Amino acid sequence: MNSPQAAAPASPPGAGGLRFDIVAGLTAAAVVLPKAMAYASVAGLPVAVGLYTALVPMVIYALLGTSRVLSVSSTTTLAILAGTQLGLAVPDGDPARLLAATATLVALVGVLLMLAAVLRLGFVANFISTPVLTGFKAGIGLVIVLDQVPKLLGIHITKQGFFHDLLSVVQHVPETSLLTLAVAAATFAVLIGMERLWPHSPAPLVAVGGGIAAAWFFGLQDQGVSIVGLIPQGLPALTMPDLALVEDLLPGALGIALMSFTETIAAGRAFAAPTDPPIQANRELIATGAANLGGALLGAMPAGGGTSQTAVVRSAGGQSQKASLVTAGAALATMLLLAPLLGLMPNATLAAVVIVYSVGLIQPAEFRAIRSVRAMEFRWALIACLGVLVFGTLKGIVVAIIVSMIGLASQAANPRVSVIGRKRGADLLRPLSPEHPDDETFPGLLIVRPEGRLFFVNAQNVGEQINALVQQYQPRVLVLDLSRVPDIEYSALQALMEGEKRLTERGIVVWLAALNPGVLEVARHAGLEQRLGRERLLFNARAAIERYQAL
Repeated sequence: MNSPQAAAPASPPGAGGLRFDIVAGLTAAAVVLPKAMAYASVAGLPVAVGLYTALVPMVIYALLGTSRVLSVSSTTTLAILAGTQLGLAVPDGDPARLLAATATLVALVGVLLMLAAVLRLGFVANFISTPVLTGFKAGIGLVIVLDQVPKLLGIHITKQGFFHDLLSVVQHVPETSLLTLAVAAATFAVLIGMERLWPHSPAPLVAVGGGIAAAWFFGLQDQGVSIVGLIPQGLPALTMPDLALVEDLLPGALGIALMSFTETIAAGRAFAAPTDPPIQANRELIATGAANLGGALLGAMPAGGGTSQTAVVRSAGGQSQKASLVTAGAALATMLLLAPLLGLMPNATLAAVVIVYSVGLIQPAEFRAIRSVRAMEFRWALIACLGVLVFGTLKGIVVAIIVSMIGLASQAANPRVSVIGRKRGADLLRPLSPEHPDDETFPGLLIVRPEGRLFFVNAQNVGEQINALVQQYQPRVLVLDLSRVPDIEYSALQALMEGEKRLTERGIVVWLAALNPGVLEVARHAGLEQRLGRERLLFNARAAIERYQAL
């Protein structure tokens, strides 16, 4: 199975591209619409709300978003969060109050997302590194696959988390419905067979159409095969938010807004092809915020970028947001015309489509590539994957981000401090290492090069490393090569000045070399330049060597 990024055809825009978008949009509709209705049911809302969410937010995002293929409607996590919050706000489940509360909640989510855009908070998405994203995608892929397995087997489990659900599926395998499994197997055969013989073919449409035809012709529902079921017809009505509910719903809206943005930006980046324009985080905030605001007025539930449906769009050959407009058009047609027909689709058919177009999220080769380069980032990827499996999408990626930040803080607190030597017979300065045992040093001269920004977190550590090297080499002159130091913070500068004073008292002269303009300006303001004098501020380490040899 190719990765989502590699799945899009490389054909130029035009009629061919439009054909791919139409097929991808219709294919995605076969996945998005039933799942959207299921998510509405999870949230305790009428199933028609799911169709509204696949119409209004999807169109608005298609017009404003920066991802070419991201499909925006609802997701499992958004549905669960929304259902929990609405249950607290409307405990009696009154239909009229529930719809008003839904409109209020979704409007708050939209306002919070757009406020975040005004405050330029899109940078938060930059904390999601490539290894974290690799782990996130793999975790999501595993969750999606396991979530669909019970539908393939015709069994029912109580969902309580990935590992509990996995055990529960294994325990219920003896209860498998052979007819349901046969429907799933036939769908897999059509999807995989057609895709191998005819890449980017409308295989899911054929599979879904075949499943619907089989359900109607053979009466599969009467034989115990689960189908999507009745879908009500009609357009959404205008629904106004209830300002009296704002205070109660605001905390939950904040969490849902964070989840919507996190899933949207992560899914958008996960499915971006190398030739796609970059995902602009602040623009995504505006797009998803507007999508939720528009959806609030027309009966939708909270919306965000969906991974499984975007996987279908990308793998089916979608190249632009025209695919989402086609999907939204299918939602509109379903509401008006096709609801009874789509309701005959076996859930096993739907599950097979989701699995085939989501399993590409799991990329063992990416994990191996990361491990071969950096063990720490490999651990980040594993933690991101396990975080999704153990805690769910939002908490899992938050855990991964926190671990990433701890790792970065650890690196910042322990910068590399190298002793610099010269390659024998050449004018090449480089850190001393076992790989270059013949590099020469100069008796009485120690050149030390710290790397990275010096600030309060690492000032003491750098000072201790330099003191240890001074103790080891016992120099008369210590040269601090600051060519790899882009900035020095006040605390670190004070530590540098105190360290220079102590070394001077021990009879060791300190020279500074290769200060960049910013660091030099800080040194001047602090009086360090005046204290050392210009003769102890050198242009670079080579100049320091020449001066020392001339003494």
